[in-house]
Amino acid sequence: MALKSLSTLSHTTVFHKLIHVSSNSNSQPFPSIFKSTSPHKHTPCFTKRKLNLTFLLSPFLWTFLPNAMLLAQQLMELQRYTDSKQGFTLLTPSSWTKVDKAGATVLFQEANMGSNNIGVVVNPVRLATLPDFGTPQFVADKLLQAERRKESTVEAELIAVAERSGEGGLQVYEFEYKVDSTRGGMKRIFTAAFVASKKLYLLNIVHSDKPESPLDPHKRMMLEQVLHSFDSSS
Repeated sequence: MALKSLSTLSHTTVFHKLIHVSSNSNSQPFPSIFKSTSPHKHTPCFTKRKLNLTFLLSPFLWTFLPNAMLLAQQLMELQRYTDSKQGFTLLTPSSWTKVDKAGATVLFQEANMGSNNIGVVVNPVRLATLPDFGTPQFVADKLLQAERRKESTVEAELIAVAERSGEGGLQVYEFEYKVDSTRGGMKRIFTAAFVASKKLYLLNIVHSDKPESPLDPHKRMMLEQVLHSFDSSS
């Protein structure tokens, strides 16, 4: 794996080579359960049924609400970036800086941590759709094989594979994997890809995930929002 922001280009190049060879990504936060609609104050009457419902809902609410509030906070930290010329859109962390880098259509870096980055590469291909190349699992296997062939790779582990529908029913593949490299240590990589108008769109999110400083849950959820937002803008 390459150093600093080049790590994104390294992983996107691996993916593109695979495709290219084949063809030759004052209000209350929530309402009270028991709220009187009467203008007069009175002592609420709790029936046995209401009490049972309260006890059943309480664990759910205390579990769900913190996650909902965390998601809202993450969305406030993200901003929409759209490249109308190339035809793609995604969310990016508002504190990350857009930088110019040869080979990347667009690249964003975390402040004071350039090795944590989000990059998009767009290249022409002969494929009409990504499934023409293979299933998500097939592509993931090829991707991991290419990573393991690198001299700098100590270990590469696939975490997750997914497929979703994008704009106009466009098929988008998503991958998550870890790479331990002699050129930067352990990193978590999120990748999304789709093909539209005979062009391969590839999103690569690279973040340090070392044992002594692992990727924290808040940052991870934010990067997942970026991953899921990658789509065609046409």
